[in-house]
Amino acid sequence: MFTIRRFTRAACAALIAASACVATTATATAATVEVHVTGVAAGKGKVSVAVCDREHYLKDCAYHATAPAQAGDNVIKVASVPAGTWAVLVFQDKNENGKLDQTLFGIPLEDYGFSRDARGHFGAPSFEDAAIEVKADPTVANVKIK
Repeated sequence: MFTIRRFTRAACAALIAASACVATTATATAATVEVHVTGVAAGKGKVSVAVCDREHYLKDCAYHATAPAQAGDNVIKVASVPAGTWAVLVFQDKNENGKLDQTLFGIPLEDYGFSRDARGHFGAPSFEDAAIEVKADPTVANVKIK
């Protein structure tokens, strides 16, 4: 027999199952990008990492993380990055002012690097040269700063 109580229970069970499915899907499509940074001058400021999509590359990246600069391999984790194509930008913020210091001509005064060790000839490398695919958790990006 169909009752309001039975309908309510069935509807609640369906909503709970749908919520679990959505939560599982959301978790499966986001990953932690684990950035391994080498070339860091120990004890000088912080290492700043940004993970950017094509649209925001070299502008205002959506995902950021910082950590104190240490000698050796610095591992900085950027959480909840959606699956897709991204570029990783890293710089050592030696004076901890929150930005990559540059000369009047735009030449960086602090060490920096990009994913896939991409380097530009007269400026930053293209998004394509620095692009990595974020799929699995964690996705590892190696960056050497110079």
